[in-house]
Amino acid sequence: MSYHADALPDVRRTALPGVSLAYRDTGGAGVPLVLLHANTGTSASWAAQFGPFSAAGYRVIAFDRRGWGESLADAAGGTQPGSIAGDLAALAEHLRLPRFHLLGVAGGGFAALDYAPWRPETLRSLVVAASSGAFSDPEMEQLVRNISVPGFTELPEVLREIGPSFRALYPDRVAVWEQRRQQARQLGAPAQPLHTLNTLAKIATIRTPMLAITASADLLAPPALMAAWLRHTPHAEVVPIVDSGHSVAMEQPELFNEAVLAFLRRH
Repeated sequence: MSYHADALPDVRRTALPGVSLAYRDTGGAGVPLVLLHANTGTSASWAAQFGPFSAAGYRVIAFDRRGWGESLADAAGGTQPGSIAGDLAALAEHLRLPRFHLLGVAGGGFAALDYAPWRPETLRSLVVAASSGAFSDPEMEQLVRNISVPGFTELPEVLREIGPSFRALYPDRVAVWEQRRQQARQLGAPAQPLHTLNTLAKIATIRTPMLAITASADLLAPPALMAAWLRHTPHAEVVPIVDSGHSVAMEQPELFNEAVLAFLRRH
């Protein structure tokens, strides 16, 4: 099954431990490619990726994290709030996925870096884009402080997450992004912790083929910050995308998709 650009597969639901998980799945016999959305998004954030990735022959899957979009926490079904990595493992088992490619952007990158060292036998490759990694190491925490600007966290998320060029050129698309962001996280939904804390020592154990995508105008995970943690995964390939903010998959979908697909074809 294939999808036109910006079209989305229908939402499906499955009961997993602690959650009624909403997910989208193109189906088919292709190698699975699982997408993990940012803190400001849902599975619908991948509208520009489902079509091209499916057309390239992959079975594309994305889910709303617990408490986001249409995924509903179920305290009677399991402990709360669980972890994104745990929900991913449960979904992969439910769908009986063979080894799959995993792609996480921004906050989804936190979860991808959490999952990869925990369940390496399930992965073909790992892609992390525009992500600080949520590391607990003092040196990484200091780097985050170094780039912080007083009052930055009080700015509207649209200014922090989307680059100035995109905001200048595509105000209608920015408005759609903002509308979806406001509907992404359910009121009062707690953030899910990592399965285990992300540390530089933890990601140094990753042997899965890996691609990192940086965005030159990213104020939250600038290339220099990503380079600091990527030094601990020296096997990782790095593709820079210029003139894009934190929401790189939405701002520069053609370049983003081209970089991901070129990497996946080699693995």
